[in-house]
Formats: sequence, C-alpha cells, structure tokens
Amino acid sequence: MNILITGGAGYIGSHVLKQLAEQSGHSLTIIDNLVTGFRDSVLYGDFIEADLSNFDEMEGIFKTRKFDAIIHFAASLIVPESVTNPLKYYLNNTSNTANLIRLCVKYGVNRFVFSSTAAVYGEPDISKMPITEKDETLPINPYGRSKLMSETILKDASDAHKDFNYIALRYFNVAGASIDGKIGQSTLNATHLIKVAAQTALGKRDKMYIFGDDYETPDGTCIRDYIHIEDLANAHLKALDYLYKEKKSNIFNCGYGHGFSVKEVIDTMRKVSGVDFTAEMSPKREGDPAVLIAGNKKIKKELGWEPKYDDLSLICKTALDWEKKI
Repeated sequence: MNILITGGAGYIGSHVLKQLAEQSGHSLTIIDNLVTGFRDSVLYGDFIEADLSNFDEMEGIFKTRKFDAIIHFAASLIVPESVTNPLKYYLNNTSNTANLIRLCVKYGVNRFVFSSTAAVYGEPDISKMPITEKDETLPINPYGRSKLMSETILKDASDAHKDFNYIALRYFNVAGASIDGKIGQSTLNATHLIKVAAQTALGKRDKMYIFGDDYETPDGTCIRDYIHIEDLANAHLKALDYLYKEKKSNIFNCGYGHGFSVKEVIDTMRKVSGVDFTAEMSPKREGDPAVLIAGNKKIKKELGWEPKYDDLSLICKTALDWEKKI
C-alpha cells in the first residue's frame, strides 16, 4: 500500500513507521512540521516537512501521491495547555483532521487509522474498570474533546461515504522505547511519568513529583495502564490489515487490561536504574482520575492483537536506556 503517516517524526508515529518499513513492502510518505517531532526519528520513507493547516499544500500532496491509506498522528496533546489555549487544540487537532478526511473522500483514500486517546472517557467511575469501548465518552478537557470531535467527524464521514472506513485507536499510557534502541521518546519538557522517572534516575532532574497520595487506590496514588510503544505500534499494523480485509470502521482501546500505581512505577524505575532518586509529594492535579485501565478484549478478538512486552520492568528499562542515549 501507499501510506501517508502524519506526525511521523513524533514518538508514536516514528515507531509505527519503523515497524511498517521493517515488516512490509509499503510505500511510505511522512508529513511532520517538526514543531514537536524530530527529523532523526524518521528512519524510513519519503519525508515532507509541512503543516497540516496549509490546506492547499496538503491537497497538492494528495493529488500527486495517490495514497491508499492514512495513519494520522499529528496533533497537540498536552492536557493543561489545552485548558489554557483551547483554540489551538480545536484548530490543530479537530480542524486539521476534518480537512484530512475531506481530502480522503475527494481523492478516494478509503482507509484511515486515527490516533485517539483514553481522555475521551473523562473521569470514569473506579467501579467501571476496566473501561470498554461501549462506555460513555465524557471528556473533561479540550484535548479530550478535540479528539472525540475528530472521532465523530470520522463516523459521520464513514456513514455518508460507505467506502470510507476508519479505525480509532484509543491509547492509554504509552511508554518505553524500541527494543533495538534505535528510537524512543525524545519529547522536550515531557510530562510522561516513566520518562520523567528515567530522567530523574539519570540526574537530568534533581527530583520528581507525585501528584496526590490520597486517591481511592491501595497506595493512594493514581493507577494507569502502561503499554509498551512496540505493542502499541503493532496495533496500528493490525488496524491497517483489518481495514484492508474487513472494509469496515471500528474503535479499539489500546492497553494491557491492568495497571500500576505511580509509586509502583517509581519503585520499578529505582530497581531498574539502581538509583534511589527523590520523588516528593505534591498536591493533586485537577482532572486526574484515580484509575484508568483499558478493557482490551475487543482489540485482541477482532484485530488478533497479542502484546509481547507486557512487563513494567522492560518498559522502564527501554525508557532508561533511551534516555541515556539522548
């Protein structure tokens, strides 16, 4: 297939690109504006530095490239920023996605894999864990709403144009780096727990913070479902195969179906690194659910997805090894 990957210089996009290139004979085009992505992370394919908001340029690319499928990662994704600058998120996430869908319909690109998020679920009740794709979507911030709006546009477009099909993959907490150590998470000013813990273990940060220890969890800290980047990337390849064979739209959670607390993650990183780094208590952050765990029965059954790296120590080790390289 001739595949377009938007945001392919970013953390998740670059890992999906790598797996696609190494496991298939696809023709790959990567578009990224390099605002948050890194050119060095694009190991394969034909790279174009461009911004999705330049609708005329995007249409020119669609006219000449004749894509068979799109995997759409490009988006803004910092939750606190989405609260203070919501228009950036609705324009960069929702508007740009709507334009991509418009171009797909116009130029006959009938397969669309969308990078969505567990943030569409908002703050679900702990008693409802793990979350399934049938659970109510009640996002509590502009980031989550911008992604849910994009999912809605995809559904409406698919309903109106029967040959246009999509899969929305709702990510839980993605972490780690490629097993071979060639790429990883290079995000500047990262807020992801495992990356921050790795940076603190290596002395790149003096200390890190635990935001709240009085949640309704066994040790009082938030519990999250951490999925290794390699397993998440593989889910995208499975999604493409599904669209090619089944020719129908669907939504899938991406996670392991169990979680670890903040304290458990920090303790694991201490063991992996051999460093007893400092983690100070800090007040809760508004909008942090106590527990977020993905129900993954659907993706396993319908996509045939089987995770290979469901091991918190391995996730922490690959993140730490990557952090040593950059």
